[in-house]
Amino acid sequence: MQNVLFFVDRVSSWVGQAFSWLIVALTFLITWEVFARYVLNTPNPWAFDLMIMMYGAAFMMAGAYTLAKNGHVRGDVLYSFFPPRLQAGLDLVLYFVFFIPGVVALVWAGTTYAAESLAIKEHSTLTANGPPLYPFKMVIPFAGVLLLLQGFVEIVRCVVCLKNGAWPPREPDVEEVDVDQLKAQVSTGKEAP
Repeated sequence: MQNVLFFVDRVSSWVGQAFSWLIVALTFLITWEVFARYVLNTPNPWAFDLMIMMYGAAFMMAGAYTLAKNGHVRGDVLYSFFPPRLQAGLDLVLYFVFFIPGVVALVWAGTTYAAESLAIKEHSTLTANGPPLYPFKMVIPFAGVLLLLQGFVEIVRCVVCLKNGAWPPREPDVEEVDVDQLKAQVSTGKEAP
């Protein structure tokens, strides 16, 4: 069972990390557009549309990755003081009441939205001869399906925690630097555990 959970975590992580490279591409695109506009005096009318699509795709595809790493915002001030079983029970209720209906609606509406866009070969209307929108709109249901799959994994984790009284392990990821731990490393010259 744990292998299945880790497999879904790895898929969510891989997709999220792959789409995170859009931020690098977006940085280069913005830099080039500013240079072209103010130095060369040749702005590209499609650049703004492409920037919006790249940012939107990176944002949408990061949802499952963030859920896999337990990184979504929650009321940690109170939640962190709860015992694991209470945390899992609360999470389980919230997944069934809000998460699943919301993400199913996202997949349903996103599929319709993307299919209609593909059927008419929709292009952006912000500029003349704008870039095609249907590839971008296809990201919506795809991101929703990944998020739903990761949500089911999180529901299984909640059930396991309710049963065992402890959260099951997650795939390791890059951790944020703890400032106090970093200060201790610098002052003692030793690596923290």
